[in-house]
Amino acid sequence: MTGEGTQSSAADVVIVGTGHGAAQAAIALRQQGHEDSIVMVGRDSAPPYERPPLSKEYLAGDKPFERIMIRPEKFWADKDIELRLGSAVTAVDPSAHTVSLSDGSAISYRKLIWAGGADPRRLGVPGANQKGIYYVRDKRDADAMMAALEAGAKSAAIIGAGYIGLEAAAVLRKLGCAVTVIEMQDRVLARVAGEQLSRFYEDEHRRQGVDVRLSAGVTELRIEDGRATGVVLENGEVIASDMVVVGIGIVPAVAPLIAAGAAGSNGVDVDEYCRTTLDDIYAIGDCAAHANPYADRAVIRLESVQNAHDMANTVARAIMGDKQPYHALPWFWSNQYDLKLQTAGLNIGYDQTVLRGDPEARKFTVVYLKEGRPIAFDCVNAMKDYVQGRKLLEAGVERIDPALLADTQVPLKEMV
Repeated sequence: MTGEGTQSSAADVVIVGTGHGAAQAAIALRQQGHEDSIVMVGRDSAPPYERPPLSKEYLAGDKPFERIMIRPEKFWADKDIELRLGSAVTAVDPSAHTVSLSDGSAISYRKLIWAGGADPRRLGVPGANQKGIYYVRDKRDADAMMAALEAGAKSAAIIGAGYIGLEAAAVLRKLGCAVTVIEMQDRVLARVAGEQLSRFYEDEHRRQGVDVRLSAGVTELRIEDGRATGVVLENGEVIASDMVVVGIGIVPAVAPLIAAGAAGSNGVDVDEYCRTTLDDIYAIGDCAAHANPYADRAVIRLESVQNAHDMANTVARAIMGDKQPYHALPWFWSNQYDLKLQTAGLNIGYDQTVLRGDPEARKFTVVYLKEGRPIAFDCVNAMKDYVQGRKLLEAGVERIDPALLADTQVPLKEMV
């Protein structure tokens, strides 16, 4: 249902957002016996759905929307969880325990869970506000790209070679588009992966026919009749394209919380129970900056389904009186072509890498070490290494001989 009008209402728990974290918080509360009212408020007009497939299976047409919904729409009504869709929270009053919505209504709460996620970082060059420019953050973005393809788009310039950009490139190549990827850094996946993995994916995309441009800055977009028709590089070259896809990171959607006095500079700060500095207000998911035990307690944000899901469980337990600190091992995944990348742990501060397996065989693992201690695994088509590597990280093994890690004949589970 969609909230309308200027009425005020009340709920025991108000959840801001309708993504993974928000949905799991509501589900976990019900699973743990919460019987009072729960309201989820979301800017999206669709019921809660998975975001990662938007740049993968959904964009490719391999999964219809019904298959990426977190639960069937009927589930929310059956669990007495009210959905206020198509409405954003514009203000939070922590003293009055109320939130104001963009539709003019207000909701009072006993507990507030902020799972607002993030917005795509916008391209800040001339022409970036015209038609023909696509960001892949919600269903509307993916639908717009699909509509452009159906209307005859045959070429795409993708700005940004992170996961979103490379996943979109793989799908668009599969659909027959000519694709150019433009990256400011000197390698793809520079923010999240070591050089070995970066070069492997760079080579793979080139093998698949993608024109990969590295160390390439964008100065403006070429506009004709109010629509982007190309990307102008710093060297003056113009990359002609029917569509421009931008994947240059995200900006945490926390402005109302910060305006209400919550602490935070990169997102909103939370403690080990995901509590903000405002009474009775929690924050989870992409926007929540926390001291992560797998990053030597550095304060970071994690942009992953795992983080949103596990933080949601932490908050639900805390609200129900079963406080358990957040201590989940981070994990991520990315599907590109026939390559399934699964990552366990965080490679922050690594000082050594070990290659386990053969990239030429399209099945290998990069192990990241810090002072001899494994801290992360990037596993390409190597499910066993991923599963066993997770257990090894959770066990907190201090040091492992790099030669042993490199030996594929020795299972990682034997090193725990």
